[in-house]
Amino acid sequence: MAVDAHGMPVRIIVTEGSRNDCTQACELTQNIDAQHIIADKAYDTNIIVESAQRAHIIPVIPSKRNRKIQREIDKDLYKLRHIIENTFQTFKEWRGTAARYSKNTKSFMAGLCLRGLLMWAKIS
Repeated sequence: MAVDAHGMPVRIIVTEGSRNDCTQACELTQNIDAQHIIADKAYDTNIIVESAQRAHIIPVIPSKRNRKIQREIDKDLYKLRHIIENTFQTFKEWRGTAARYSKNTKSFMAGLCLRGLLMWAKIS
């Protein structure tokens, strides 16, 4: 899920549970007008960082411990990641209800879109 600076969802991709989320990051951020990408260490891959830099987006992603050259990040900006986590929590609160009725990807995605729509409409 891609989220804007206010915690509002702007893009959602549903994958199988065994797929690593960072494999979808480039597709999620493609053609998005942003100044920064804020993510946790799991998204510290060369592909994601280079893709963001090519798009003139500053990656605010802490370096993994095993990275040979550690990148500096804006720690104050990284603290805003809690906004993203709050959005994920909002969706997870709906997941129990939505998953009970979602027998396939289309119906699960419909539930996610409905929750996103309600967030944009400011309806809880």
